[in-house]
Amino acid sequence: MKKATFSDPHILLDHIAIGVPDDARVTSMLVDTLGGSPYSAGPGVGFRFWQWQFAQGGRIEVLRPDGPPGGFLHRFLDRRGPGIHHITFKVPDLGASIARAADLGFDIVGLDESDPTWKEAFIHPRQAGGVVIQLAEMRSPADAPEARTPATRGESPRDPVRIAGLRVVAPDAATVTRLYGDLLGGRCADGTDDLVFEWHDSPLRIAVSVDAQALPGPRCIEIVSDRPLALPDGPDPVLGTRFTQIEAPRRLLDPC
Repeated sequence: MKKATFSDPHILLDHIAIGVPDDARVTSMLVDTLGGSPYSAGPGVGFRFWQWQFAQGGRIEVLRPDGPPGGFLHRFLDRRGPGIHHITFKVPDLGASIARAADLGFDIVGLDESDPTWKEAFIHPRQAGGVVIQLAEMRSPADAPEARTPATRGESPRDPVRIAGLRVVAPDAATVTRLYGDLLGGRCADGTDDLVFEWHDSPLRIAVSVDAQALPGPRCIEIVSDRPLALPDGPDPVLGTRFTQIEAPRRLLDPC
């Protein structure tokens, strides 16, 4: 398989985002079980968001609709129910990333450059293996909204787990290498069945199971923990997302 040759240490996988209809019980998994700490929160256009941070800096974002019916998040939830909505990559130059995407055959949707401090564009899940890819350029640090996340039920969070990253299923290796490697600059380590993409300065990775017969898209968030975890057998009923505990992987970008 041809390996990706593009590399930009300033591109990083920033967070994994989950869409939910209601934020009332999301902390049961994210805080009470996984030990996440509030990182940021605030309003968006048609939604509100909250982020939690975990060991080594990995972050999970939760979005819920905030506005009249018919918005993008309403449509997502009506079609699929709660679950992983997108993954966000911070890029140093959105225009350059868009041009590179066009050269590689990717169509950009939802370009928004109205905010000089935060510009964004998206790659549709039809071209990105069943998950929305957000490209975001942050020109200058914005005033971070107060991290007021939904209240936890416990008195204090447990020791945080490490969020290793997202596992997805894709029909072929060439497409995901073109996306995560050639476009987004991920370093790739491949094994018999999997491709694993990593980014400088990002604790998160994308692990890809190649299966031409399976429905493409996200399968689970992989986590690492030294303590026993009470994880559901299937997707968490509130977050619509499966959390799978794995052994700590050795990062390709770590020193030998």
